[in-house]
Amino acid sequence: MKKVNTQAAPAAPVSGEVITLPPVQVRRRAPAFARQINGLLQRLIPAVLGLGLLVLAWQLAALNSKGFPTPLSTLDSAITLFADPFYRDGPNDMGVGWNVLASLQRVAIGFGLAALVGIPLGFLIGRFTFLARMFNPLIALLRPVSPLAWLPIGLLLFQKAEPASSWTIFICSIWPMVINTAEGVRRIPEDYLNVARVLQLSEWTVMRRILFPAVLPAVLTGVRLSIGIAWLVIVAAEMLTGGLGIGFWIWNEWNNLNVENILIAIVIIGVVGLLLEQGLMLIARRFSWQEK
Repeated sequence: MKKVNTQAAPAAPVSGEVITLPPVQVRRRAPAFARQINGLLQRLIPAVLGLGLLVLAWQLAALNSKGFPTPLSTLDSAITLFADPFYRDGPNDMGVGWNVLASLQRVAIGFGLAALVGIPLGFLIGRFTFLARMFNPLIALLRPVSPLAWLPIGLLLFQKAEPASSWTIFICSIWPMVINTAEGVRRIPEDYLNVARVLQLSEWTVMRRILFPAVLPAVLTGVRLSIGIAWLVIVAAEMLTGGLGIGFWIWNEWNNLNVENILIAIVIIGVVGLLLEQGLMLIARRFSWQEK
């Protein structure tokens, strides 16, 4: 005989009876601190792996090349070098810190002059078609010229190495600011300018109230690009002009066959350039309305 299932069906709930439901599994979100640590590790681990790959390639190059220093020997030299980076044993024997500061001073002068000239010039080129047609061919002609080609012109004009270096920085770092500022002015919505014409605003008011706030993100982009170019140019210029500066310091260490210090200087140049660019990027994000 077939066995009949005699299990009783569940009784229907009586009106007014409290029904007990099974507990619901709620997925708890990780604490904010844990999420921050997780995000930090996701950014930090790839960077550490990339750095480790660089050190490994460096070690392999040192093993296969006679006279090339290993990472460990370079680290020992760096500890000695940074023990007193601001020593002064005469005008031609100063610590690496003084050389970096001297280079930054030249960059500040050349870059500052480039900003004072390039940003207003970019406004005018973007605002007036006649000026754009006049300056665009000159910019296209002069912008690709190598920085080292400008240095002899500066030496001939100023007869001194210091202003010649600042001149080279000026002429090489001005173009990104001019081009980005002009392009930012051209991209301003035409409705803004139409409202200014209806209100019969003066050209100065249009520049100050409409153009400058709208163009500021593009201007800061040009400034960020220019500061990187300026820092690149000064190292090459100082190698040729001599004197106090990180470029000449590298050349002097090469003459002394101190390759460890050259590698340390390369790291210093990279770190300083990174700090300059990141600082300007923070300012650009602070004033950029396009990302909000």
